[in-house]
Amino acid sequence: MATDQLPEDEQARPQALIMLTGLYLFLLLVSIGSYGQPIALFGLMLEDTAARIFIAANSLCCLYLFLGLWQRQLLTWYLLLSYNLFEIANTLVTLVWLPRQELERVQGAPVDQLSLVITNLATVAAIAWVSHLIYRRRELFTNRSPYLFFNG
Repeated sequence: MATDQLPEDEQARPQALIMLTGLYLFLLLVSIGSYGQPIALFGLMLEDTAARIFIAANSLCCLYLFLGLWQRQLLTWYLLLSYNLFEIANTLVTLVWLPRQELERVQGAPVDQLSLVITNLATVAAIAWVSHLIYRRRELFTNRSPYLFFNG
């Protein structure tokens, strides 16, 4: 029997999908690991309860994205692009609007402005590159069910 005639769960998983799934598992673990830490959101520094709520919601989004990638869910393709666009917008707005002094207060150490700009722009470039790859590989998302654990 040819590989393309096998049921979806028995087909070889493409390398690009394995790498994307691993990336979003990593993002899930990073999000969970940052629970309780201050986080920047569109130019504001969230701390305490607000930061915990945001990080919990972000962790749930990352969990959904990881599981959706694992299940090759088409809805996840749209959500990945939306999530990445949100992350790019958040990074750029925070870079422009969040005062360096606020970062220094939260970190308790001086922040080099040039390093901050370079790091954030590199992050934006990486997210944009991953988004471009996701956009081009839509055909990998073969599960048309709107439910994570049911193939439609």
